[in-house]
Amino acid sequence: MDAFRVSERGNARWAYRPGMERATLPRGLVGRSLIAAVLFAVAVVPGWTLGGLIESWTGQGLLDWLVTGAWSGLAVRVLAPYASYRPRDGWLGVVPLYGWYLTCVLCWRVALLPFRDWEPRADEMARARWLTGDLLGYWRADAGPVRVATRPKAGPRTR
Repeated sequence: MDAFRVSERGNARWAYRPGMERATLPRGLVGRSLIAAVLFAVAVVPGWTLGGLIESWTGQGLLDWLVTGAWSGLAVRVLAPYASYRPRDGWLGVVPLYGWYLTCVLCWRVALLPFRDWEPRADEMARARWLTGDLLGYWRADAGPVRVATRPKAGPRTR
């Protein structure tokens, strides 16, 4: 147990009780937008910078586009598994302009994690759950092994 959960903060509302966990809420629009913008800058600006440097060294604009597209494809490849895209969709990130759009979508999705406002893929449904109550409209698909129910090895069979 940590000190935060054991100590009281002046009233019983903050006291730790067994089974009591901190409720997490999805980020608001401003927080999500800021995180998505920072993620996009981290994912794309180094490619733009590297492409610009290569163009200034070689004088070939096409090489700039190739390096920028390759960097964008790498960013899509890294972000894809967190946002319900397949890692092989990184090849779509190489396409000029579409790669930046796809990076924007992935950054917007990753900025909301661990909650999701999109439906998980079919292979993620085994570990995803639809939230209710105040979180209606969100999914939660926590990382971890997918547990598949199996028949017991021993015991009587009933019909």
